[in-house]
Amino acid sequence: MPEKSRFRILIGERNPLVVAALGDMISRDGRFDLVDSVQAGEAFLRAAAATPPQFDVAVLGWKLSDMDAVGVLTAMQRRSLHARLVIFSNDHDIAILKQCVRLGVQGFCYQFDDPAILFDTLVAVANGRICVPYLDVSKINDTPISRLTTRERELLSVLADGWTNLQIATRTGISENTVKYHLRNLYDKLDVRNRAMAVALYAGERNRGRV
Repeated sequence: MPEKSRFRILIGERNPLVVAALGDMISRDGRFDLVDSVQAGEAFLRAAAATPPQFDVAVLGWKLSDMDAVGVLTAMQRRSLHARLVIFSNDHDIAILKQCVRLGVQGFCYQFDDPAILFDTLVAVANGRICVPYLDVSKINDTPISRLTTRERELLSVLADGWTNLQIATRTGISENTVKYHLRNLYDKLDVRNRAMAVALYAGERNRGRV
C-alpha cells in the first residue's frame, strides 16, 4: 500500500507551551497537517471514537488535565477504540516505556529528543509500524508482582479483600506468627513497608489488567 504524503496529527497534551511548540514544528513540516489539540483525556477519547477518524496518528503527552496516558490507554482498550499513538514523555523512566508497550502503544518519544526523532516516529506509526526506544522485550511484563510465587499472589489477593492476620491463619491452618513471617517476606519482595502499600500496588496492577 502506498504511503500517504501528508498525515493528520492530533495533539493530546495539557501544557500549552508544549502544544504551541509542537504545533509550530508540525506546521513547518510538509508531511503533516495538525487537525486539533486537546488538553483533557476525555476529549482525546471522543476524538479517537469519532467516525470517520479525525486523525491518522496522535501525539499523546504523559499527563493530561484529567488523567494520565495510562488512563487514556486503558479507557481505549475498555471501549474498544483503536488509534495510532505516539507517547511524548518528559520522564526518562523505563517503567513508563514498559507500561506503554504493554498497553499497545505503537510509538514512544522523549520530549528532550531531537524533533526529527519524533517526526520520523510519527511517519512510521502512521504507516502501521512500531517505533519505540530499545527495550528488552523479554522483561516487558517484569514487575514485582510478576515475580511472586502462586502462594504469595494468593496471600496478596486476600489482603486486598480485607482479610486480617487472624482470618488468614484460621482459614489456612497456620499460626498468626507464621502469617506475619510470610507477610514480611511478601513486603520485602514488593519493596513496600506495610499492608496498605502492598494492597495499593496490587490494586494498581489489577486496574491495568496485569493480575
